[in-house]
Amino acid sequence: MSLKYKRILLKLSGESLMGEQKFGISSEMVNYYALQIKELVKEKAEVAIVIGGGNIYRGLSTESSGIERVTGDYMGMLATCINGMALQSALETEGVYTRLITAIEMRQIAEPYIRRRAIRHLEKGRVVIFSAGTGSPYFTTDSAAALRANEINANVIFKGTRVDGIYDSDPEKNPNAIRFDNISFAKVISLGLSVMDMTAFTLCQENNLPIIVFDINKPGHLTRIAKGELIGTLVQ
Repeated sequence: MSLKYKRILLKLSGESLMGEQKFGISSEMVNYYALQIKELVKEKAEVAIVIGGGNIYRGLSTESSGIERVTGDYMGMLATCINGMALQSALETEGVYTRLITAIEMRQIAEPYIRRRAIRHLEKGRVVIFSAGTGSPYFTTDSAAALRANEINANVIFKGTRVDGIYDSDPEKNPNAIRFDNISFAKVISLGLSVMDMTAFTLCQENNLPIIVFDINKPGHLTRIAKGELIGTLVQ
């Protein structure tokens, strides 16, 4: 089966790398994601990735610690670079060519973000890992994912979560929550559902960039969705 989505931006949370741990990086989870991404690359998909940093540092919790917001946000950006390096190493162990690209220049470990170069890497079949968010404070990694996806002309954003789609209420708290297969951007806003933060969500809405929310912890889902199977929830 041919791919429905050729160029994909995969958004992963930092917390997804923790596994059963309370913080940090689980080698088991990083290796699991590397294998899922490798399977997708084998199908000739062009894959870019944005990872959060919440498993290492959560910027919004800095107010009580006395760290100012801007400093805390930069610390969070550096955490995403650590996660990016971990995923890059796991992917390259599996024989997948990657490029770690950062919005904050650190030449010894990553390339600076240059849009045309990033697109060229994708065209050559390399997995591109975008780290350090947008490079500016006050923007989440959701916003970075939406921005980079639009900049590289991605066909879709895959948002990997621990639930199997978007519900009308929290399925972990409400057993009667109703799951959507398809939902419009307008309905997500009217129902007040949290898919991405509003900056990221609006950027996708204005540029007609679909978002698919799905359970990343089910093996094979990434590739099956890329081929057009109806898994998770499609926002369009």
